[in-house]
Amino acid sequence: MNVVIDTSVWSLALRRAPGVSTARTLELARLIGAGRVVMLGVIRQELLTGVRSPEQFARVREHLRAFPDLEVSTADHEEAAAMSNTCRAAGVQGSAVEYFICAVAARRRLGILTDDADFRRYAALLPINVLE
Repeated sequence: MNVVIDTSVWSLALRRAPGVSTARTLELARLIGAGRVVMLGVIRQELLTGVRSPEQFARVREHLRAFPDLEVSTADHEEAAAMSNTCRAAGVQGSAVEYFICAVAARRRLGILTDDADFRRYAALLPINVLE
């Protein structure tokens, strides 16, 4: 199964000190090696937003260019809105980007690798596969 890597995991990997790894960054490295990483443009944008220096921006951008963006459709955006409505009706709040990740992953049967506990709450209500 291919896997969408959430911004939280990419951030851990791109900002960690050399030689320092977590279970999530080790899993990311394994998935990259297996060619199973899926990139979404909105995640790329989140990662590049707020990068302080032009040099750091260029470095992060170059790392991420190894992963082409998955094409998305109007149906993905519509499904994200429906998922948001489902969760909101159950008292679970989330961001538009998080629901978009859920929608793309659910529609394409992709896993989600994240360090964000909110996705586990979404998984109780939505047909998503959050990797442990």
